[in-house]
Parts: sequence; C-alpha cells; structure tokens
Amino acid sequence: MRMSDAPAPPASRARTGRMSAMNAPTSEMIINALPLPVLTIGPDERILQVNMAAEHFFDYSRRMMQRQRLRDIIPFSSPIIALVNEVRRRRASVSEYRVELASPRTGVERSVDVFATHLDDDLVVLMLQERTIADKMNRQLTHRGAARSMVALGAMLAHEIKNPLAGIRGAAQLLEQSAAEDDRLLTRLICDESDRIVRIVERMELFGDERPVERGPVNVHGVLDQVKRSAQSGFARHIRFVENYDPSLPPVLGNRDQLIQVILNLVKNAAEAIGADAVDGEIILSTAFRTGLRLQVPGSRERVSLPIEVAVRDNGPGVSAELLPDLFDPFVTTKAQGSGLGLALVAKIVGDHGGIVECDPAPRRTTFRVLLPMSHARDGRESSVETE
Repeated sequence: MRMSDAPAPPASRARTGRMSAMNAPTSEMIINALPLPVLTIGPDERILQVNMAAEHFFDYSRRMMQRQRLRDIIPFSSPIIALVNEVRRRRASVSEYRVELASPRTGVERSVDVFATHLDDDLVVLMLQERTIADKMNRQLTHRGAARSMVALGAMLAHEIKNPLAGIRGAAQLLEQSAAEDDRLLTRLICDESDRIVRIVERMELFGDERPVERGPVNVHGVLDQVKRSAQSGFARHIRFVENYDPSLPPVLGNRDQLIQVILNLVKNAAEAIGADAVDGEIILSTAFRTGLRLQVPGSRERVSLPIEVAVRDNGPGVSAELLPDLFDPFVTTKAQGSGLGLALVAKIVGDHGGIVECDPAPRRTTFRVLLPMSHARDGRESSVETE
C-alpha cells in the first residue's frame, strides 16, 4: 500500500473535519444570505423554515411563522397554495409568474414570481421574487419619458397661451368697471380662470428648464424638517405628523431646493388625500438605508446605487388600481381642481437626480417612496454634511 493511499490518523481526520465545518457555511447561513424570500413547507402546509428575507417580506418573525401554516400568512384562495399542491403531486419544480399576493396581516398586495421545487419527505421549497423592483425600473423610465415630452409643449404653451390670456384678463377688468353687479360676477370669473390657466402654464414651464443644477451633499432630514414645518403652518395644520428616521443616514447627492419641492409635493398630495375634514389624519415621514438596489444609467454602462429611501405615508382612502399605472404622467388627477402636474414634476426631479419614485398603494396606507443616490467625496469616500 502506498503512503498516499493510507488512511489518515483519527486525530488528523478529526482536525480536518473541524476545519471543514468551520470553513464551510451552513445551509441556514446560505439561505439567510439570499435576498429573496425562501420558505420550506411541510406535508401539512406547516411552515418549517424561513430565511430573513421572508421575515421582512411577510412582516412576521421566524418563530411566529413556524407556528403557522401557509394559508395563515397568505389568502386561502391564493394560487400559491394550488402551486404547492401541484409540485407535491408532480414531484417536480414549477414556476409561475406575476402572481398577485395579498398579506392578511398588512393588507398590502404585491405581484410576485413564484418558484417551487420538491424535496424528500414531501417538502416543498418556495422562493418569491417581488415584481415591484423590476416593474419600478420600467415605470420610472416611462415617467422620465413622459416628463421629457412636456419640455417642448411647456415652452410652446408659455408663449402661445400666456400672452393672449393677458389680453383677455385686461379686457375683463375693463368690462368690470362699467358692468352691472350680476355681470361683475362673470368678469371676476374670467379673471380667476385666466389666472388659474397662467399658473398651470407656469408649472409646465418647469419641465422645460434644462439648465444644469448645482448638486452636493444634502441632509434629507433637514429637508423633511423644513417641509413638515411649512405644512403644519398651512395646508396640513389639522394632520398629525410622525417621524421615523434613521439617524445614521448619509447625505444624498442632490439639490436641496429641488428635494424640498419633491417632498413638499408628496406631503401636499398626502394631505389632500386625507381631506380637510379628517379628524384622525396622519402622515408618516420615514428614512432608511437600503442596500442592493442599483439602476443602470440610460445611455451608458454605469450602474448607480440607490441606497437612501425617503418615504411619505398617509392614512387616506388610497389610490385606485386603475389610476396607478399612469399616476406620474402629466394631467393625471382625480381632484376637481387639480392640474395633474404635481406628481409628474416629482418624477422629473427625482429622475434628474438619478433616482426612483414609486407609489405602494393600500387602503388607509398609501406610501410614496423616493430612492436616491448617496453623496461621495472625490476620493470615493462617503461625504459628510452638517445638520441643517
């Protein structure tokens, strides 16, 4: 027998086994490292194992989920339950795309891709991939295109509409001087409506402003604080504000004035959704650091990380499913006196910052999220900014 074929001494084998165990990651470590929710389902639909992403996705702790069955955390009519049964019957892997999944706990409905596979002992492993991020990217590019299409239209309208309106308003004011009392109501209406059209056109002119904007490190908490003070002293004085901030959040790369305009529009939109007569109106302002989301810059191979999340949540009635796909397009609104340009302008400014804005609708829990890039120093290190 050659020396190379001789078995290793027991002590050597034990040391080798301990080193392998120390170096090799456990299955639990591997599953928890996955960014997608993973669940292991037993024969009786009992949830046997979940990873950290699944805890975050379903808003349940691991211990809580392991005490329940699959139909306890998703609707009993969900196609996912039928999918699990099919995988167990066929003893093969099955995938299904764009499955609508509502959480009985939170009431939030999401669109997910479901991947299921069969293991021994009639176990089924489920992996979910939320469609929100992928669809968010596609919708954001559409929002940017819709906003850019307003550039030429805004410039044209500014020239072709504002000048004639000035003449119409001047003529109405002259008529008002010699008109009877009843007719003065009509001349006043002409002036008011002319002023309203001018305001709409002026807002559209903002879409045509292509001048470079100076950007630098901005403390988003300073932005949120200024918006909150402005709102509480005016249109949202009847609404309770709740702040849920990450105190260690780094500065964003942006323009402070434009970011104030973005958050102010979102807060105003939330206040209008709640209504002026609401007695329990609440707006939650929150910030968080989210890793893992990267967006490719159009026209280049560069990918920008968007780790900073700013969210505005209200407890208004919510956004209808029919309106959601076109929510950030110009002139889309459900308000009787709305112009439909506020959210379109938000999409343009956020897009100019290289970020993403998205709406997560739910009854009494509508959330607008803005994802922005982090500011870096010229040497690549994280920038710092003084608290404003």
